[in-house]
Amino acid sequence: MTPGSWFLSADERGNPATDIDRRRGDGLAWTRGNLARPLVHGAAYFHELVEVLDRTRAGDVVMFTDWRGDPDERLDGPRTQVTKVLGDAARRGVHVYGLLWRSHPDWLHFSSPQNRQLAEQLQEAGAHVLLDMRVRFGGSHHQKMFVVRHPDRPEDDVAFVGGIDLCRGRNDDTKHQGDPLAPPMAEVYGPNPPWHDIQLQLRGPAVGDVEHVFRERWLDPSPLSLNVLDWLRDRLSRLRTEVPALPEQLPDPPACGPHSVQTLRTYPRRRLGRYPFAPRGERSIARGYLKALAKAQQLIYVEDQYLWSARVIQPFAEALRANPDLRLICVVPLVPDAASPTISIAESWGRKQAMKVLGRAGGDRVAVYGLENAAGTPIYVHAKSCVVDDTWATVGSDNFNLRSWTYDSELTCAVVDESEVPAYARDLRLELMSEHVFGGEGVPTGGCASRGRRSTCSLPRPGSWTAGTRPVAPVRGRAPDCAATSRRRSAVGAGCPLGSSTS
Repeated sequence: MTPGSWFLSADERGNPATDIDRRRGDGLAWTRGNLARPLVHGAAYFHELVEVLDRTRAGDVVMFTDWRGDPDERLDGPRTQVTKVLGDAARRGVHVYGLLWRSHPDWLHFSSPQNRQLAEQLQEAGAHVLLDMRVRFGGSHHQKMFVVRHPDRPEDDVAFVGGIDLCRGRNDDTKHQGDPLAPPMAEVYGPNPPWHDIQLQLRGPAVGDVEHVFRERWLDPSPLSLNVLDWLRDRLSRLRTEVPALPEQLPDPPACGPHSVQTLRTYPRRRLGRYPFAPRGERSIARGYLKALAKAQQLIYVEDQYLWSARVIQPFAEALRANPDLRLICVVPLVPDAASPTISIAESWGRKQAMKVLGRAGGDRVAVYGLENAAGTPIYVHAKSCVVDDTWATVGSDNFNLRSWTYDSELTCAVVDESEVPAYARDLRLELMSEHVFGGEGVPTGGCASRGRRSTCSLPRPGSWTAGTRPVAPVRGRAPDCAATSRRRSAVGAGCPLGSSTS
């Protein structure tokens, strides 16, 4: 497998101001020798994160960014609140640095009070956590990452990148009974909305690239906010706004696996306070997808929160038109999360337009599904992941909408497996598909059946959907051939293509 045919070159990134592709001096715009491990569900990610943070010692360095953080969110059981886990690390001498999006006002249903409270409590514990509003007007910092470095134990260095915030509602698992602490959502999701999400764990040289992304933002000399009211509130609450120096970046961790990883970003072009590392913005996420989708021949598998921009969906439609054998499977929320009918109608309309574009391009080669748990409650799909031809796979913070590709700050990682028998992308797709088909509790009604070590799978036909099988819209769909794809079994059953949406 040749990563160069899938990944962007430094020139193709389209942002000559950044040092992310030059800092290693090897001429590559990606790193080799990594070990990438998808962590499906918030519970899996939070468990790993707590274990990593609990093992940190004085002198170690923790860096993180977040869109929303709730101080009281329990990461892994009792006494694992966000502020306690990170605060304890800071109190024992770990250097903790964080960038939280300052957020829009709470009356707009955002997270300004929660982010401020988290920053204040962590500052009291000795961490260096800042509220960052260095965004384009109306935009947000949407990156969700952790980097943990150990000066005397580089083999333990690790990074996490994906779509999972440190906030209420994210701590769900394969049973999808929801987070005990949950924010209000549309009534159909119930008091503890089931939540499907993905975070990527990285070990190896790619950790250095993720750290570089953090450092570029941290070292931006622009004021943290241009709003005078923000400045006054910070003074009144004694929230520190000075930006301390970071420790010198350590050498990249040693190679430890077969995965090549490319770090992709979105930054807008700002008229006031331009990013020194992206004065004209950066669209490498969009550019990375354009390059990979143009190579698609057999199957594109997508899990996304929105999938609602007809412009962003055009590259998928072009790929379907160019390749008559190409199929597209999308997993999205059955209904929007917003409690507001106005917002919900707008999101539904946007998705409908995207589906029309896909339907015209691919016809019965396109299938779009939502998920339900065993009780029939819709599962909110917050994952942002894509697998192309079981070769190129992404996990990140960006959604398939124009905002994520042009306006907000975003971070995603693309992975290509250079093993003799590449398995990463295929295994990620099969892990996700088999969970949705089997739900962790046996074979659902309709869809797939497991027979010993072999599996069979067929999609129900439109007009005859069985209980537990929920297409988002009457899009005709066919499953890829199971015999060609079910080459491993997962913990929840045989890995076979998506035939039912119970998860």
